[in-house]
Amino acid sequence: MREKTIDYALRATWMAVAKMYNEEASKKGSTMATGFALLSIDPESGTPSTSLGPKMGMEATSLSRTLKTMEEKGLIFRKKNPQDGRGVLIYLTPFGVEMRNFSKEVVFTFDATVRKHVSQEKLDIFLEVFQIINDLISSKKIYSKQESIKP
Repeated sequence: MREKTIDYALRATWMAVAKMYNEEASKKGSTMATGFALLSIDPESGTPSTSLGPKMGMEATSLSRTLKTMEEKGLIFRKKNPQDGRGVLIYLTPFGVEMRNFSKEVVFTFDATVRKHVSQEKLDIFLEVFQIINDLISSKKIYSKQESIKP
């Protein structure tokens, strides 16, 4: 299957990236999900909790669990949203900002290393292909009758 499907290449690569990020995060007692959440929270003005899930592509229950753990570890705190009394804003604590900077450095190091080994032309093509795949998925063209082709 490895040589035959795009799906395999996507899954195997993402699993390797996730494992790598989790290994780096574990050095600071964290996880990739926590790092991703830290990077998704506006460090100055906070972020509405309702916008974090869609921003991160996480289900509400997984996000709630992640935020609860982050709060317990002293990375974030919650405040009522002054614009919407029903909503909550998530803010970073000083420790959260420190860990956000660590997460950002991990991502930038990965990015710089890949850029050092892959030409800009190949990266542009790679990103274009990923955009096409995302567009096909979001427009629901993968399994529509007119697009579906069996091998």
